[in-house]
Amino acid sequence: MTLGFDTATDDVIAGLDRRDAVVVITGASTGIGLETARALASIGATVVLAGRNAEKHRGAIDKIRVRHPDANVSHVELDLTSLASAREAAHAIREAHPAIDLLINNAGVMYTPFERTAEGFELQFGTNHLGHFVFTNHLLAAVVAGAPARIINLSSGGHGSSDIIWDDPNYRDRPYDKFESYGQAKTANILFTVELERRLAPLGVQSFAVHPGMIVTELGRYMTRDDMKLLRSRIAESVVSSGAPATYKSIEQGAATTVWAATAAELQGHGGTYLADCAICTTHAPWARDPESARRLWALSEELVGETFEEQPSSIGAEESR
Repeated sequence: MTLGFDTATDDVIAGLDRRDAVVVITGASTGIGLETARALASIGATVVLAGRNAEKHRGAIDKIRVRHPDANVSHVELDLTSLASAREAAHAIREAHPAIDLLINNAGVMYTPFERTAEGFELQFGTNHLGHFVFTNHLLAAVVAGAPARIINLSSGGHGSSDIIWDDPNYRDRPYDKFESYGQAKTANILFTVELERRLAPLGVQSFAVHPGMIVTELGRYMTRDDMKLLRSRIAESVVSSGAPATYKSIEQGAATTVWAATAAELQGHGGTYLADCAICTTHAPWARDPESARRLWALSEELVGETFEEQPSSIGAEESR
């Protein structure tokens, strides 16, 4: 079958068996994260749901097991607004699973009122990027041990709203703009993917950024009526300029590209790319494709979180031999 906008998760996983795979998914208690977890658990994968609300995740596990009684699903507490929690969660997961085949960074917040994380980062940039940056880096030894492995970062077409605001990503000296901030965070997700690919591809780990499409989920819970009006206006402008359809997807359709990124054999050798509608997309914003910006963001992120994550020797050697 031809994959595209209307493809759903069950279309992607038809005939697949991933009983060999260990999968870690952030933010999988509802929405497309839960559907991603369900789909991968249904084909035998061992799935770890990482998120901060234990009760909601227990409910998510129950929902999965209603449909798939033999599903191997568990929960680890993770609060991405706290770097300490990100480190602790990664340690707990590594202890239980020394080799990880798929890391899916699905969690996120969108268009939030101005708030700061535990370490003082602006909430959208801190949660969507910096929390995942630390969590991922503390899991890398297990991901490399699981190679061939994949890391999937959920981004959004909303990245077109903003490049990284390099001199003030945390809104210390400028007025807060929730749309710009979300765009910056989603751009960061793509640039993080680009740099992960450069560092890890020689070690057998590929990275992908995913735009799931427009879906009605709990992600939009912070939006006011005025926000919705402005967003509809921006979507309309985007449709006119790009010719893309302004059509909402079901949750099963929204999760399909993530599941395709996790399982598609045809993506081998195409890491570092931005995916939408179960296809490689090349029309995303130019600032989200620049490898130098990706390296710059990595260095900035290390500075902000107070940790340095060295490249593996084989990765450095591969880069120098090009």
